Amino acid sequence: MHSSPETENGALDILYEPDERPPLAISCGLGFQQAAICIAGVVLVPAIVIRAAGGQSDLYLTWAIFAALIVSGLSTVLQAARLGRIGAGYILPMGTSGAFIAVCVAALAEDGPALLATLVVVSSFFQFALARRLSLLRRIVTPTVAGTVIMLIAVTVMPIIFGLLTDVPEGAHPAAAPACAAATVVVLLALALRATRSWRLWAPLIGIAAGCGAAAAFGIVDVTSVAAAPWIGIPQGGWPGFDLRFGPAFWALIPAFGFVTLIGAVETIGDAIAIQRVSWRKPRAPDFQAVQGAVAADGVGNLLSGLAGTVPNTTYSSTVAITEITGVAARSVGVCIGLVFLAAAFLPKVAAALLAIPNPVVGAYLMVLLAVLFALGMGIVVRDGMDYRKAMVAGVSFWVGAGFQQGAIFADLLGPGLGDLLGNGMTAGGVTAILLTLFLELTGPRPKRLETSLAAEALREIDAFLKDFAGRAGLAADAARRLRAVGEEILLSLVSREEDGPARGGRRLRVTAKRSGGGAELEFVAAPHGESNLEDRIAVLDNQGAGTPVEQDFSLRLLRHFASSVRHQQYFDTDIVTAHVDARGKRKE
Repeated sequence: MHSSPETENGALDILYEPDERPPLAISCGLGFQQAAICIAGVVLVPAIVIRAAGGQSDLYLTWAIFAALIVSGLSTVLQAARLGRIGAGYILPMGTSGAFIAVCVAALAEDGPALLATLVVVSSFFQFALARRLSLLRRIVTPTVAGTVIMLIAVTVMPIIFGLLTDVPEGAHPAAAPACAAATVVVLLALALRATRSWRLWAPLIGIAAGCGAAAAFGIVDVTSVAAAPWIGIPQGGWPGFDLRFGPAFWALIPAFGFVTLIGAVETIGDAIAIQRVSWRKPRAPDFQAVQGAVAADGVGNLLSGLAGTVPNTTYSSTVAITEITGVAARSVGVCIGLVFLAAAFLPKVAAALLAIPNPVVGAYLMVLLAVLFALGMGIVVRDGMDYRKAMVAGVSFWVGAGFQQGAIFADLLGPGLGDLLGNGMTAGGVTAILLTLFLELTGPRPKRLETSLAAEALREIDAFLKDFAGRAGLAADAARRLRAVGEEILLSLVSREEDGPARGGRRLRVTAKRSGGGAELEFVAAPHGESNLEDRIAVLDNQGAGTPVEQDFSLRLLRHFASSVRHQQYFDTDIVTAHVDARGKRKE
């Protein structure tokens, strides 16, 4: 698959960045076509859960679908618009989560919809806590873990998509399914790969239209449900309330809900990183404040889902691929997607029209998007800096997830509950990636730490700390010199950023040093300040060539020279700069 085209200076071919405003027709058109693809998942997941559990009324089924559309619409708008610290500020549609199917079925079968609502509400607070202190998991939920989970999304969903490709009404012509799928893929790929920028905007919609045209020619477009659906309507009752007894069933199921919530949060983290990768003309370091906001909005969606008595939410990854294909990353598109969800909840005929798109067309379209998404996940893993440890984590986790998804790994030895849970490739592979990363972290060299103040006066103390560490770690004289130089430049860069903003005295700085791959890794942790990211500023210096640097760039130029890599992660509660110093000197680029 192609990646976003790049200009000669390395900038991505983005038509509208998140902060820009495209014409209303473009926002509405792209919002409608993305909602048309996502709405099937929003509606089908609660229907699958309720029907699989059995014993539930049609009234509750109708209510759960209505509530899912309302919650998905509100949380999608929140993700795009970003309210304070809640929301990513990017196009991240929200919808019902397939990862929760097994545990939701168990809750309904155990004690009904009221227990499900209570479990979803309680588990949502775990996600809020995770969003608030996401920096604590930075060494566990790494780009390698997030990228692997994104790749596994494609592995998890592809079997369903391949099933859609051949799903046509009984008695249809044998060529109907392949003709619809081929028309969709050929038109979509032709426009996405070779069309002008203006035509590329409409590639997804035109591809769907071509597939629907082929379906109509074979007579497999069913419009009877559209004609029968009312224009306006809301369900009469069906809200289940809450089970506040907190009995044995609640305590037996809440660990499973918390576990799946963590996996859903990892997926959201991966989606939030991936959407940033394709939303800006000039590549920039991931903004982890946006990632925190995405996880927090995910928590809001789950809280609202529980209050409404329906299945929990998660981000939908398809928008990442659509953004890369169309080049439109404006937040207004995300707002339009949410508004379409809300309208569909109160306009049953609109929802019926979207659901009337033939399954082979939907399957072919999603196959292209997930292929792009898989490549993006792979790119996140590779850009994190591939060594044999990261390759082992990503490779083993991916194939464990694929094996469990296909039922090829000890499927007959797992009970119904554990088998349903680990039968989801994203869950099995995500857990494997987290456990392997945790093992690496726990068994690695023990770090040395220093607590001091975030001020230029701390330089002498930090230099003495690094000199002592280099001696104890057995670093060569040249590596020790570069290590101390990197520590000095990181401190000066952080202090410079502090002085540029409003005064906030008394802030503390934690410096951590440990052996890593024959060299050393330094980590400076401080309270966040300012909008500039050191990684982005270093990238700017790379593009400036031999021009005359401004005074504040000297520290960054020295830092780039002495360190083999520098990463700056900005959270709401923590500012983290990590630098690697290679024992043999800076790697050649």
